[in-house]
Amino acid sequence: MTHYINPDERLTIAKIREIVEGHQTLALSDEAKRRIQKCRDYLNKKMETQKVPIYGVTTGFGSLCNISISKEQLSQLQKNLVMSHACGVGDEVPAEVVRLMLLLKALNFCFGYSGAQLQTVQRLIDCYNNDVLPIVYQQGSLGASGDLCPLANLMLPAILGLGDVYWKGRRCDVKEVYDTLGWQPIELQSKEGLALLNGTQFMSSYAVWCVLKAQRLSRQADMLLSLSLDAFDGRIEPFYESLHLVRPHKGQLETAAAVRKYTEGSQIISRHKEHVQDPYSFRCAPQVHGAAKDTIAYVASVVETEINSTTDNPIVLPDEDMVISGGHFHGEPMAMVLDFLAIAVAELGSISERRTYQLIDAKRGLPSFLVAKPGLNSGFMIPQYAAASIVSQNKQLCSPCSVDSIPSSQNQEDLVSMGGNAATKCYKVMENTERVMAIELFDAAQALDFRHQEGLKSSPFIEGLVADYRKCVNFVDIDQIMYKHIHASVRFLQEMKLDW
Repeated sequence: MTHYINPDERLTIAKIREIVEGHQTLALSDEAKRRIQKCRDYLNKKMETQKVPIYGVTTGFGSLCNISISKEQLSQLQKNLVMSHACGVGDEVPAEVVRLMLLLKALNFCFGYSGAQLQTVQRLIDCYNNDVLPIVYQQGSLGASGDLCPLANLMLPAILGLGDVYWKGRRCDVKEVYDTLGWQPIELQSKEGLALLNGTQFMSSYAVWCVLKAQRLSRQADMLLSLSLDAFDGRIEPFYESLHLVRPHKGQLETAAAVRKYTEGSQIISRHKEHVQDPYSFRCAPQVHGAAKDTIAYVASVVETEINSTTDNPIVLPDEDMVISGGHFHGEPMAMVLDFLAIAVAELGSISERRTYQLIDAKRGLPSFLVAKPGLNSGFMIPQYAAASIVSQNKQLCSPCSVDSIPSSQNQEDLVSMGGNAATKCYKVMENTERVMAIELFDAAQALDFRHQEGLKSSPFIEGLVADYRKCVNFVDIDQIMYKHIHASVRFLQEMKLDW
């Protein structure tokens, strides 16, 4: 199946999920091709008639913007830009994010305000479709003049035929790909190098991935909350709709409704309770999970605006006969929401770890550390340690990147967003929270089995969830090597099929 990139059709995060999960190929629509060519033709004509220097088109870059470049050197100028800016260091960007960078950069050009050649945009599409993934590094972007450094590492192999890529499951020199597929390096025209490197596609690709992950984790958090609530013999009253209608935050209502649905038909939830209240990690879960939901929805709306925008510089406006040097490449919108998203998802991890602790604390008929013979067996003592350690790291990661700035380029770029750092740390928070939630699943399933020994059943949904989980992680009767179970629990969450 092929998805045609059409600038007249807003690309949603939900649609990107369909493209990725459905392994769809990409193609340019006729309207995209028309707009790309129209803008390039206008820019070529403009250069013939314009007497005043145009930033990035007939000048140097950054603080070198006052140096004019001759017509004969314009192509070399653009190539030099890509090579000199490819300074990425650190860990490699995950393959799923690199694919999104190719997709979102191509989309950026299709709006017809960048001046890229049609063949340049098509090459990005070809890289995506042939799974030719340039090696990009996580460190190097200030998130200000766009994601200059990581985008340069992306374009160096994709467009210039220089550097390394992953292809057919291995790392190789991109020349091997070019020789096999019959590609030639693209000779960049005026402004193209700048168009390739300016833009927020590093930040926004991470943001798309993180939103998709956060939406998934939010759904699963409600499922695990329901499982833990029943395993803890918790009360259902804090999830009644009538309670939440007097403070009707959307996410809060959705969380309460999800728990009612997931626990419907449970013998445990409906039986008489001796305790009057549950701890906050259960009783206040609609408020915490709900606030995270509302944050995720807000972040998604900002990210969708960003990916459906032109974010390079200068902006070429053929219909207005203008080429304007502005600041659309500045990453502040992404930096702030990525910080916000990390905080929201970290809170899902924090409350998950607290439920894990409640389950091992010898309360409500559950044995200490969820084993029949505590003392001889440590049981589930240390999985909670691991969860606490990860939660602590999340708290450190959630210090906002967007409030920091280090001036660059001879103080021409005197306030930067640090959105690249916000992006990579948000990704780490997603991974961390998934691991914490996997530990909750590990503990809650164990606790529920002790309820089974009392002759009690949970709801059909929860019993089905645990039955599926038990196909990869067994009940722990005596001490075992636990990390394998935790890793299997992570894989279970990652592979769980969700009905979107």
